[in-house]
Amino acid sequence: MWRGFSVLFLCAPLAWGESLAKGHVFFQTNNVVVERTAVQSFSLPVAPMRGYTVRGTALVRAENVSAKPNPWNGIKFMLIIETPERKSWPQAPLDVGTFDWKRAGFTARIPTNATAVTLCLGLEQVSGKVWFDAVRIVAEKPPVTETIAPVAGPMFKGHSLSRLRGAMVGPRIDEDGLRVLGRDWNANLIRWQLIRHGRGDMEDYDQWLDGELQRLDAVLPLCEKYGLLVAVDLHSPPGGKRTVSGYVGSDDRLFTDRAMQDKFVEVWRRIAARYKNARAIWGYDLANEPVEDFVEEGCDDWRGLAERAARAIREIDPSRAIICEAPPWGAPESLAEFAPINVSNVIYSVHMYVPGEFTHQGVHKPATEPVYYPGTIRGKKWDRAALEKTLQPVLDFQKRYNVHIYIGEFSAIRWAPGDSARQYLADCIDIFESHGWDWSYHAFREWDGWSVEHGPDRKDRNRSATPTERETLLRSWFARNEKP
Repeated sequence: MWRGFSVLFLCAPLAWGESLAKGHVFFQTNNVVVERTAVQSFSLPVAPMRGYTVRGTALVRAENVSAKPNPWNGIKFMLIIETPERKSWPQAPLDVGTFDWKRAGFTARIPTNATAVTLCLGLEQVSGKVWFDAVRIVAEKPPVTETIAPVAGPMFKGHSLSRLRGAMVGPRIDEDGLRVLGRDWNANLIRWQLIRHGRGDMEDYDQWLDGELQRLDAVLPLCEKYGLLVAVDLHSPPGGKRTVSGYVGSDDRLFTDRAMQDKFVEVWRRIAARYKNARAIWGYDLANEPVEDFVEEGCDDWRGLAERAARAIREIDPSRAIICEAPPWGAPESLAEFAPINVSNVIYSVHMYVPGEFTHQGVHKPATEPVYYPGTIRGKKWDRAALEKTLQPVLDFQKRYNVHIYIGEFSAIRWAPGDSARQYLADCIDIFESHGWDWSYHAFREWDGWSVEHGPDRKDRNRSATPTERETLLRSWFARNEKP
């Protein structure tokens, strides 16, 4: 049920080359009430929004909103952004139940090739009642218009080997696991997670971090012993919240609380000071899959915060590789609108889980039907050519700026039907190799759903008595490795 809302557009046409001021209002509305499952949609003026970072804010209150059947359901204050290739759904994180008026918001980049932008207000797959007031979509940051020159000289990789090929590992891995990966399989890289599960509060963050760094201290001599370089991944920075996978992510207060941003920079000062002379460490991965749901006024966006942290590292460690992922989620398309940070010896990283309907089938919700690769997913053919197209923004970024690319994560769930998982991994690796990218598979001796040592039967939690085809594939590539 809807009643009592007014709509106002305040978006004048632009002259050629003219830029909108920060705070320019693309859309606003007041007095919106929704009962039961219903969503009201407003089409926004896409042409003047292209390339901009926009901020959405609203006052919201709720009454008896029922539990969400899925994490993405519930109260909707959301944009649907469409391009010829894909859709995205940036939205404000909102609770269920009953709460009084509170401010909600999100931040989103509108791609330069956006074809439609739609604002959605309402309730999705839940019951109850919600009120919206003072809804505004405004310009926060203009398109990047500065010309950033390519990095001069030979492309910096941070190592002298022909390629780094390895895996992300679980933080509880023991020496036997490192021996198998490094000596028996001949991997030469691990991505080491500083990962926190369950809690996102800050009271004992330093204590947690100290414990994780002590664990890393103990692992580094073993990495040297078995010929493994290490990418140190701050999987759980200060200020993040619990993700659907259970770990604390790179989001939430990391972009809404200046104190959390200062803490983030301080954490990297500590890590750099601790490991500036560590021979096994290849690079510092600033934050895992950053997500700028909402960048509060007075806070840095990810590019600004990453540059602050990288400069702090450079004051201590002048030359070791710094690894930077782009928002959202470090996905391949994230580099299409991203600009390099102004710090030396930076490597750019993406995570490859596209199409997610295939790679993550049965992970976060029960699978209804098996999804095959190659195959047709939501009406689109997915094969190696489609993967190449998905990764094209990464290749374009590499060539445009003369920077090295590291695929920090890629995978396919082990119970994907038939030979699908092996074929997907094979096509991904062929593409990575054709462009000279370093890579680490997700994951080795972490959760068995991603394990190449386990077979396709989801119920069988034991390692396979004989090597799986996925294990054989990875080992065939690791066999080509040189050791540091």
